[in-house]
Amino acid sequence: MPQPGRDGRYGETFFSPAAAGEGERIDFGALAYDDITMARLRALGAGPGWRCLDVGAGTGTVSRRLLEEAGVAGVLAVDRDVRFLAERALPGLDVLEADITGADFAPGRFQLVHARFVLMHLPEHERLITALAGLVAPGGVLVLSDAVDLTSDRTPDTPYTSAMRAMWRGLRSTIGTDVSWVPSYPQLLRGAGLEPVAAEIHVPPLRPGSPISRFWADTWERSRRAMVATGLVDDAGVDAAVRYLGSDACAALSAGMLTVWGWKPDQQALTDKG
Repeated sequence: MPQPGRDGRYGETFFSPAAAGEGERIDFGALAYDDITMARLRALGAGPGWRCLDVGAGTGTVSRRLLEEAGVAGVLAVDRDVRFLAERALPGLDVLEADITGADFAPGRFQLVHARFVLMHLPEHERLITALAGLVAPGGVLVLSDAVDLTSDRTPDTPYTSAMRAMWRGLRSTIGTDVSWVPSYPQLLRGAGLEPVAAEIHVPPLRPGSPISRFWADTWERSRRAMVATGLVDDAGVDAAVRYLGSDACAALSAGMLTVWGWKPDQQALTDKG
């Protein structure tokens, strides 16, 4: 079973919420993905009357948009460090500082349980998905999004692909980040008793100065030590990749965001049909 790397977990050695500019880095990712996430959540029915759980809520952009745009009844936003959430209070937004990997994490049942870019950083993937599925109320939906690496042995070598390969390997060996299992989400949700299950993928365009380009450049800076330690790239290579992202010469695919959702069977509805 994969375990966190020798440097601890996400948010400790790398990507600490206490580090200057970390909230801004998270928000660059939100700018790249929030519209897609919200479109999917609303298409699944998130709206008035829904009670929602947002796991690993970060700066709370999805939580707040569920309240302000979808008009849900309430959102419980959970993170191991809630400093960004506490700074941006909103009526209907409850904040809980908690570790979802703990056996005692049981905040209730929700019509929507959502986690984005969370499970990829944690071990015990199947157990955690089963645990999150257990927090979905009958008739509700579990929605998980995580990164998928779109580089391969046949991807042309550029400063960008060299940096991305080094980043994924470096983060896996230090804090345990592992995106290799993410494409198995549909089967894992089905195995957790959810049905029907469906999935989609979104790849934001890499343009000079775009939120996703700024997100990756900042992420590389913060994980530079782990990247260089892989031997796949040196400091000059990381610098070259940052420059490449900001240039018109950039011709590459960002990592994609795979989103998978599955419904908790409504036993009462099944009984009525029977």
